[in-house]
Amino acid sequence: MNDGLTEEQVQLRATVRELAEAEIAPVAEELDREHRFPYEIVRRLGDLGFMGMTVPERLGGAGLDTLSYAIAVEELARVDSAVAVTVAAHTSLGTTPIVLFGTEAQKGRWVPDLASGRRLAAFGLTEPEAGTDAGATRTRAVADGAGGWVLSGSKMFITNAGTDITACCTVTAVTGPGEISNFIVPADAPGYHPGPPLRKIGWHASDTRPLALDDIRLGEDAQLGPPGAGLRQFLAVLDGGRISVGAMGLGLAQGAFELALRHARERRQFGRPIAAFQAVQFQLAEIATEIEAARCLLYKAARLKDSGRPFTKVAAMAKLVTGRLAQTVAERALHIHGGYGWMEESPIARLYRDAKILDIGEGTVEAQKMVIAREIGATGSE
Repeated sequence: MNDGLTEEQVQLRATVRELAEAEIAPVAEELDREHRFPYEIVRRLGDLGFMGMTVPERLGGAGLDTLSYAIAVEELARVDSAVAVTVAAHTSLGTTPIVLFGTEAQKGRWVPDLASGRRLAAFGLTEPEAGTDAGATRTRAVADGAGGWVLSGSKMFITNAGTDITACCTVTAVTGPGEISNFIVPADAPGYHPGPPLRKIGWHASDTRPLALDDIRLGEDAQLGPPGAGLRQFLAVLDGGRISVGAMGLGLAQGAFELALRHARERRQFGRPIAAFQAVQFQLAEIATEIEAARCLLYKAARLKDSGRPFTKVAAMAKLVTGRLAQTVAERALHIHGGYGWMEESPIARLYRDAKILDIGEGTVEAQKMVIAREIGATGSE
């Protein structure tokens, strides 16, 4: 499975796969069952440079391209989506805004620790009444008259917002009529109050919480870019983030397929492995084909981004396709497992639970279709 990759990218895939199978797979079920955040794994990934993959080397990162990053996320999600989303949210949503839009002082203050994995970053966009509809944002930042700001509001479904090593959260807030701006909010700021972990169907080992922001006083150095740049900034961040979430969907599908294939070879019925039955063979053949097609689309999006060409449309397509793929493959793989797949002791049960969120997080199916329709000129606008 070369897929036109460079020798370095092939080696990266092998390295991440070996790490995932040796150090993540053995504890994934336990972390999921105990709803326990994988601090030891995050530390290990940080030591190996995987928490700052796309961060420039001058800021302490690995300086990898988007395709290499997608490959790494894919391999993590192949084994455990909770670890994969911790890395993806920290990298694509938490660290990237500072790298792209921060001043040199902001980058110097935050990025080296984030790239090392010693600390984590979050991105506070979604609210109880606003998500896809960013115009409904209620969080406010009011100028204090001395160059600073007072930030108040609440956010919902924020990944990495309340771990013991969370450093900051980039928060979107209204700063004027029709004006949204972004702010880097330290996690130790008075008034930064993460709520209790949310009870989720899947991703049990990831940190997902509501976040209350109670009259947080910020200096002028907390604002990310000029006033009113928030919408443009987070749309750019979400474009890139769709590639990492697409990689999660692809990785989960690959992992579910491999579990199903292994079970089909080992499980015997009527005196032979169930893989000998054409009904099972055809299911596995269809799954393998769909995964390869989705991989081509996802890698195309990553390559477009790396080459500096427009990638919004293809990234949305990849996210749309892989989110659906993760669910259909997990469901079919569980079916091939039969009753064993319905048991929590089976890894496929965890993958099955983890799959649905990939149709929702980082933009719903409907949001992706809106983006695609706009990009292909199918909105009826002149």
